[in-house]
Amino acid sequence: MEAEGDVLSARPALETEGLRFLHVTVGSLLASYGWYILFSGILLYVVFQKLSARLGAWRQRQQERAQAALEPDVVVKRQEALAAARLKMQEELNAQVEKHKEKLRQLEEEKRRQKIEMWDSMQEGKSYQARARRPPPEEDGPGPSTSSAVPKRKSDQKPLRGGGGIPRQGAYPARTATSPAYLDALRAGSMSRIVS
Repeated sequence: MEAEGDVLSARPALETEGLRFLHVTVGSLLASYGWYILFSGILLYVVFQKLSARLGAWRQRQQERAQAALEPDVVVKRQEALAAARLKMQEELNAQVEKHKEKLRQLEEEKRRQKIEMWDSMQEGKSYQARARRPPPEEDGPGPSTSSAVPKRKSDQKPLRGGGGIPRQGAYPARTATSPAYLDALRAGSMSRIVS
């Protein structure tokens, strides 16, 4: 019996020592990492709440799909709505394509008309470059034009080349005594062909 008494008296000492060790270990752990543990716990709680809400919504959608698959009326209505939406989108796309084709036709007609005008003016001996430089008239509205006119050259400006259009010296190759045109003219005996 004494052996049993020793075991009973030793047990509470071991339990108190274990509790003391647990108290010191947990206390030092909380003292060192308490805030990290608290924020981690809050974060885990929030993540768990979000995931459980999404999981519940996902389960509900799965149940609705299963019920919809069993009910042919719901499936038919959904397919009809999908077909109507596709048809509407196709009609909008076709309308946009028609507008684009009409715009291209108008541009081609304008180019054709300009070419005809250019040809007519060339036949009459007029210059077509002035018309070609002019921007096409805006057909957006009958109001005043907002485009700026081409500025005219002022009379007090100096031309880029002086001499009234006579080329500068060195613009054309000079006829020297060794040039083939000069030698041909000498051989033919006609100096009047040589123009300096």
